[in-house]
Amino acid sequence: MSHAAIPVRTPTILIIGASRGLGYAMAVEFLAKGWHVVGTVRATNGPTLLHALADSHSQSVEVETVDITRPDEIDALRVRLSNRTFDILFVNAGTTNPDPTQTIGEVSTVDFVDLMIANALSPMRVVERLSGLVPADGLIGVMSSGQGSIADNESGQREVYRGSKAALNQFMRSFAARQAKTKRAMLLMAPGWVRTDLGGPDGRLSIEESVPGVVETLLAKQGRPGLEFLDYRGRTVRW
Repeated sequence: MSHAAIPVRTPTILIIGASRGLGYAMAVEFLAKGWHVVGTVRATNGPTLLHALADSHSQSVEVETVDITRPDEIDALRVRLSNRTFDILFVNAGTTNPDPTQTIGEVSTVDFVDLMIANALSPMRVVERLSGLVPADGLIGVMSSGQGSIADNESGQREVYRGSKAALNQFMRSFAARQAKTKRAMLLMAPGWVRTDLGGPDGRLSIEESVPGVVETLLAKQGRPGLEFLDYRGRTVRW
């Protein structure tokens, strides 16, 4: 007696911020591993690398638009995705102030506020608003930075950026505390110092050296409840 084969469900990831750099490279890596990828870009980006990837893999890659600094756009994205379930939600967001060499005493109030909104408040708004799209045993990840570690800050520099990532880490810990009774896995990712528009040309790692490790660390974290702060090699980063 023959039995019909049980269809295998394709795992799906939602990557917030995938138009270029680390986010786009993550989309490529997950696609290569057989995942379905939904990536977001800002409407002002125009055609991006992610659009080209979706054009060449129309059955496996989707493009959504959102500017996470605009709460109304986050809400609109939530409505558009309301009937979807994602095995992983990963928020890849990060920028820096116009002059990253400025000390905390030198930065303007406007630049300080803009950076905190972009790097700490907005990613957490996404997590809070879209977490319902991730099952209780799924994974929610956020792109942090080793420079967000207070314990490892022995050189100073990039003070406002460091502070924004430390704030992000603290907010994510608060979110995780509210999720303590679930099986949900949560991750703050430190990708290393990568040569991107944000990391600059002096970064120790290429995107090709960082992102495969980032993806492997995410995959290994699946099914392991609770929040961890890990680097691209899966090593614990001190808070």
